[in-house]
Amino acid sequence: MSKRALDLARRELRMMLSQRETLVWVFVMPIVFFFFIGTISGGFGKSGGVEKDRLGLVAPSGAGALADELERRLAGLEYVVVRGSGAEEDFPTLRLTLPERFTERVLAGEQQELALTTPSSTSSARYHEVRVGRAVYGLLADLVASVDDAGAVDLAALDASRGLPRNVKLSITAAGKAKVPPQGFQQAVPGTMVMFTLIVLLTSGAVLLVMEREQGLLRRLASAPLSRGEIVFAKWASRMGLAVVQLGFAMSVGKLGFRVDWGPDLPMVLACLFGWASLCAALAILLGSLARSIGQAVAIGVLASNVLAALGGCWWPIEIVPRWMQELALCLPTGWTMDALHRLMVFQNGAADALVNLVLLCVAALVAGVGATRVFRYQ
Repeated sequence: MSKRALDLARRELRMMLSQRETLVWVFVMPIVFFFFIGTISGGFGKSGGVEKDRLGLVAPSGAGALADELERRLAGLEYVVVRGSGAEEDFPTLRLTLPERFTERVLAGEQQELALTTPSSTSSARYHEVRVGRAVYGLLADLVASVDDAGAVDLAALDASRGLPRNVKLSITAAGKAKVPPQGFQQAVPGTMVMFTLIVLLTSGAVLLVMEREQGLLRRLASAPLSRGEIVFAKWASRMGLAVVQLGFAMSVGKLGFRVDWGPDLPMVLACLFGWASLCAALAILLGSLARSIGQAVAIGVLASNVLAALGGCWWPIEIVPRWMQELALCLPTGWTMDALHRLMVFQNGAADALVNLVLLCVAALVAGVGATRVFRYQ
């Protein structure tokens, strides 16, 4: 490609980066969306590690030593145990209530009923029932094992049982790679990047081309010693440069500000994002050539970007929607991109697993580029 075409691309890139609206949508608005969407869908506690559940232990003042032992066991199961009467402000809705004189009655051989209150009746409630039941039944088993020859529970023997080796151990290994959909910033940052790249290029990139046509700049450019293909390439390269700046900034902010893990296959992640940016740049030229006015370009760009973002899995993990919507997403370029990012970043299936997605993006970019060259007009 000629030096004149590259010089034209650099000039257009500087022009776009000098516009305040473009700067806001490239450098400011994505961060705002990162924070709000990521916080709502999981936040800092869910993107970097597992957040411990808060469990309220309602234990009367005379609950005794067994209540203390039960509290210790619950804490060992990764609960943050908050002990109180249950009437305190901000007391957890997930709570375990012990009866009066709990230790005294248990040692007397009386059957006791513990009440577990969960905030919902979903599968998470069953999960808490299993975890809390593990602590309760574990304590009951150790109590039975601590009965002395006289038939009474020996609390000293119960205390000593903590250090005894457990003869039965349960070994758990994964049957395959985890397929848990991303949440928090691990979903919000890549999804917002993909959406905003499309929005910025389909609006700013297309509008600039319409403005140049309306002001007669393209007619003047037609007299320059540049072929139609070189001019289209220069337009594409300038918008591609804008996308690279936007994606590079967003990835840096995601890593440093929101602790996003870009996975072990970063080169393939970059390749897929490059393919996505190439397609968006070509679509911007195509829309700018077909649109008859600035208002038409903006309306089509915004509407198309939001529809493709929603259906392609930019707003939420596509894995949580019905099967037919997942299949629909795989027919859309936003779906190809987000599917590739999930395979590489979240599921970590390896670079080869996203190769089909990359090929689809590159082929689509090539087709859109050929179409943009054919329909490109100077007036």
